[in-house]
Amino acid sequence: MPSHHTPAVVVCPRVVEQFLDTALPVYERLTPEHPLPCFAVLLGKSTPAAMHVRRLAFGANARTTAGAAIEEFATTIVPRFGSAYENTDRGYWLDPADLLRINREAERTGMDILGSIHMHPDWHRITRKEEEQACALSSRPTAMDEHVFAEAGWPVNIICYLEQVNGLTSYNVEAWNPSGELLPIRMSVKAEAA
Repeated sequence: MPSHHTPAVVVCPRVVEQFLDTALPVYERLTPEHPLPCFAVLLGKSTPAAMHVRRLAFGANARTTAGAAIEEFATTIVPRFGSAYENTDRGYWLDPADLLRINREAERTGMDILGSIHMHPDWHRITRKEEEQACALSSRPTAMDEHVFAEAGWPVNIICYLEQVNGLTSYNVEAWNPSGELLPIRMSVKAEAA
């Protein structure tokens, strides 16, 4: 019987730290009316055994300014995944100019775009809507995430779940492929040169 090998995702710890440095202030500003997103692109190298995530690149959210984003949310996202996505603070659409800049930067440094990382907050604690309180987010993909992962086709999609319990904020990260399958994630011990 042939064995199916799933490559591990090896992440440089500073990548997670850099994401948290950006995500935590966003998380602390969340309100029931403003479910602010946090998103970044993962850069690194891929081998048959592992995908090595070495850097992050941030870009602007064009959710309300890019014509393709406006159309996608109106014709696909809201009808398929619910009226919560009518709130323009919910959801992220990477500015196409920033994606081009990030791709060129990756090429200049000998890296590839491997995927993305985005934040899931403990929305069930923050929201006032009963139906949202009953559906706790986690580091697992939502139906909307699965749609986006499949459409983007990037091999690595990391979700960073932030949760506050008794005044302490903690996080968990998990990686997913475009088919929504869990990828093994490892933190590198020795820092690699960018």
